[in-house]
Amino acid sequence: MGWVQDYQPAGPLWLSALLAALPVFVLLIALGIVRLSAPVSAALSLLTALVVALLVYGMPVGLAFDSAAMGVVFGVWSVAWIAFHAVYFHNVTVATGRFEQIKAVLAGFSEDRRLQALLIAFGFGALLEGVAGGGSPIAITAAMMAALGFPPVRAVVLALLANTAPVAFGGLGNPLIVLGRLTAPILGMEQGRATDLYSAMVGRQLPLIAWIVPAFLVIVMAGWKRMLEVWPAVLTTGISFAVMQYVTANFISPSLVDVIAALAAMGSLWILTRFWQPRTIWRFENETAPATEATPQAAQKGAFHAWTPYIILIVAIFLSRIGSIIKGLPSWLDLSVLLHKADWKFPWPGLHNQVIQHAPITPKDTPYAATLTIDWLFSPGTVALIAAIIAGLVMSASPGLLVATYRKTLHQMRWALLTIFMILAIAFVMNYSGATQTLGLALATTGVLFPLFSAYIGWLGVFLTGSDASANSLFGPMQVISAQQLHISPILAGATNTAGGVMAKMISPQNLAIGATAIGQSGKEGQLLRMTFWWSVILAFVVGLIALLQATVLTWMIPG
Repeated sequence: MGWVQDYQPAGPLWLSALLAALPVFVLLIALGIVRLSAPVSAALSLLTALVVALLVYGMPVGLAFDSAAMGVVFGVWSVAWIAFHAVYFHNVTVATGRFEQIKAVLAGFSEDRRLQALLIAFGFGALLEGVAGGGSPIAITAAMMAALGFPPVRAVVLALLANTAPVAFGGLGNPLIVLGRLTAPILGMEQGRATDLYSAMVGRQLPLIAWIVPAFLVIVMAGWKRMLEVWPAVLTTGISFAVMQYVTANFISPSLVDVIAALAAMGSLWILTRFWQPRTIWRFENETAPATEATPQAAQKGAFHAWTPYIILIVAIFLSRIGSIIKGLPSWLDLSVLLHKADWKFPWPGLHNQVIQHAPITPKDTPYAATLTIDWLFSPGTVALIAAIIAGLVMSASPGLLVATYRKTLHQMRWALLTIFMILAIAFVMNYSGATQTLGLALATTGVLFPLFSAYIGWLGVFLTGSDASANSLFGPMQVISAQQLHISPILAGATNTAGGVMAKMISPQNLAIGATAIGQSGKEGQLLRMTFWWSVILAFVVGLIALLQATVLTWMIPG
């Protein structure tokens, strides 16, 4: 049979949950209070997770270390490979000098830092999230803003906060596709139908928050008064994004939500600024105005040339996902079919089907699969690498420069990559030992308030894994099953797991590490956590409150 998980190893569920949460507590305290570095904090948390798995849950030693090893490899491919090549892509634009042209274009768009943040952190970040995900929007937009003159730490904070709006539909809708695939059998419907229902539900939750995120960004950046000075830009950006997020999620496709909403927001903001600019240009403290101000006409003249690298990146990712975007495309035209032929899927030795899950996590005793898929060519990280090489050659970079930039990026990201590996190891140890399930079940005891706490279940999953798709893998089935037992809409529960998880992206340790490394500020992860933690908690509460209202008063908002 295998080793059977015990969801209440300490007797009472509340006590078991406290013990299960020890790795999370250690990570938060070490990183946010004691102010240790991210790698050291992650190492202490991983050690705690292994001790809890072995001594509290009675997990066999081989299974515990096997799950940690699988988490490391999963982190290498599913997170680090993508984030690393996103940073590499940006470094190539810097090494070739093209980024100086992008800076000139953005200065011509507006020299006001508030409008630059709306365009880069919110609009362009959402576009990158839609086509790639995996930490790339945080790395690229933070690096762009820092290079433009934003204070480096503040640049990362803005990138993290802005990333809340698009994450649920990131990577061409991957979090919802994963959720649909895992829970369709539980719901008794086809995977595509389940995915569409979750998409519609999330599309009726997140737009209620997304439309105020631009205002939120400017307030955090410059204060309430300075936000009111640019209210036309704030409303234009937020409303255009939220409306298209709702429309695309409900009536088009979850794969296109971020792309369409981001382009709408960026296009609307750009059009607005051709007719309107704030009365006074706002810059950071002690920042002087440039000697020569760029004009909108000059910016428009060089815009296409400056943005060529990013156009290449978007086209490359679009072509690699063309089958998901254009339905019914003949297989001989679907490049994604060819790319997927190189996929390598295999069961993890010693762990696959060796752990048994049971009710209420699964309807009956079920072997817990441990399979790993290496999508060599389809991965956004591989596509970003190919796009970086093509863009580099287009920008007249020599092969030697591309190789040297790659080595520089490896050195730059070495500690962030190590942190990512350990964080995913923690997540896998907690998941296969049963600790994450214990935490989920404890939150599920809240009864009628379950929708409120459902958001925090997803929040916990993203905090641990850094990925909304991974959080749906961890907790999606449990959320759906718990909701069915409580006679609450399982579609609402699954969607709330996704939407609530979004709000933890800004505090997930691997995303903090990616952002800090992208701006050359490794070691500042604790400071970033302290600057974003309570915003994360508050926004997750707002998602939970929306879900609670939808479960009790606004039931008409739940798709049938």
